[in-house]
Amino acid sequence: MFNNAGIGILGEARDHTIEDWYRIIDVNLRGVVNGVAAAYRVMLPQGVGHIVNTASVQGLVPTPLMASYGATKHAGVALSNSLRIEAAPAGIRVSVICPGVIRTPLLQGGRYGKALLPASEERQRAYFERLRRIDPTRFARRVLTRVARNDALIIMPAWYKVLWWLNRASPSLGRLLARRMFEMSKRMLRP
Repeated sequence: MFNNAGIGILGEARDHTIEDWYRIIDVNLRGVVNGVAAAYRVMLPQGVGHIVNTASVQGLVPTPLMASYGATKHAGVALSNSLRIEAAPAGIRVSVICPGVIRTPLLQGGRYGKALLPASEERQRAYFERLRRIDPTRFARRVLTRVARNDALIIMPAWYKVLWWLNRASPSLGRLLARRMFEMSKRMLRP
């Protein structure tokens, strides 16, 4: 079962309303919880299955301007890692996909989220393009290969692993890089 739900809110946490927080938690975290609960109940008596949750690389590293998104994706990673261990004796596999920036409607806002910054759509597109977005078809092919191998953690595109490794090896360096990215991002996205 591929569990893939997500919306994004681009902007500083101080600008989020409580409704923004509830909406992103409802979709990004409760969506995953509901999918896991439904599939796991079916898979347990079968003694076989594979739950594949989509989180984000932002669930592995600091995410200024996307703190609410990152928080929900951290939760998805934690749920997946814990469930993988619990479910294994029952014959059920669990993987978590942590994509970088993929060319999907999530980046366009609307019903997929919103931008709390006064950046034009053109500036937002340029910003995300600079993060080396990957085509969804190429992404899917690569992910399916990794799911078939039963990889626990699937980070795509592979170059995002560098950010994850750096943050794991030196959290203070990870925070420094995130702070620099935050400053650069604010310059790019503000008028």
